[in-house]
Amino acid sequence: MNIKQIHHVAYRCKDAKETVEFYRDVLNMDFTLAISEDRVPSTKEPDPYMHLFMDAGNGNILAFFEIPNSPPMGRDPNTPEWVQHIAFELESEEELMAAKTEIEAKGIEVVGPTNHEIIKSIYFFDPSGHRLELTVRTDKPGQIEELNRIAPEMLEEWSQKKTTVKQAAWLHSDEFSAE
Repeated sequence: MNIKQIHHVAYRCKDAKETVEFYRDVLNMDFTLAISEDRVPSTKEPDPYMHLFMDAGNGNILAFFEIPNSPPMGRDPNTPEWVQHIAFELESEEELMAAKTEIEAKGIEVVGPTNHEIIKSIYFFDPSGHRLELTVRTDKPGQIEELNRIAPEMLEEWSQKKTTVKQAAWLHSDEFSAE
């Protein structure tokens, strides 16, 4: 199997039109496609829906379903709201800060910027309650490669102990050198 890229990721939305307007007007995404049917193609269940596709750039598609005959959507009460989110990468820190100003000017509460050492991010919610992240890479040369190298070791330790692993503690220091 040779996966080329993610074709689309789909989420539920409360209101199809409101969702298109938000992603178009706040994140400048193009609304590219809508599909509406009375039956679910894969299961043949009767369940009318509107399926929306938004262009997230570089061939990435963000999709939504409005399914009005289902109970109102909620979120998993056992998962903190910061866990499930959609992150979009921007080009520069200047663009990130300009986006923050623009989004706040539209009356949307924004958290951040948050410095994650290898990225800097801001966070906010769409009208359906999905947490969104705009991020920019801030990694120093060699950091991503080193994190990639130690990832299996970190995962193994986490798998055994289920406590914070310290292999990447250097990430939070002012000094880094790939050896």
